[in-house]
Amino acid sequence: MKNTTDAGQSPSMGELVKQLSEQVTVLVRDELKLAQVEMTRKGKQAGAGLGLLSGGGLVALYGVGCLIACAIIAISGVMAAWLAALIVGAALLATAAVVALIGKNRLQKAAPPVPEQAVGSAKTDVEEIKERARR
Repeated sequence: MKNTTDAGQSPSMGELVKQLSEQVTVLVRDELKLAQVEMTRKGKQAGAGLGLLSGGGLVALYGVGCLIACAIIAISGVMAAWLAALIVGAALLATAAVVALIGKNRLQKAAPPVPEQAVGSAKTDVEEIKERARR
């Protein structure tokens, strides 16, 4: 941007305000683009991770089903099969409740997903604008 007019004089207040308006518009637009790119990248990474985690969870579910059947069959040698299944089922439900509570607590402690780079850059830009306005 020019700091002087065609005659070599300092720019008028109107010109300065116009320049500021244009620069702030460009700055805001660029910060929004940065935030969008960052969130898109994070979303793709999260999606791939969730897909792999889900696949692993499904295979683990089948494995756990086999182990549960094994435990019921082993216990049924000592007591009635229905009682063995009841004991194993109750133990599994208690374990599930504990794991769910731990997961809930972890989720509450997690920070919300934010575009950290864009926020940091915007804060830096705001500080720069404030500093220049003081001059």
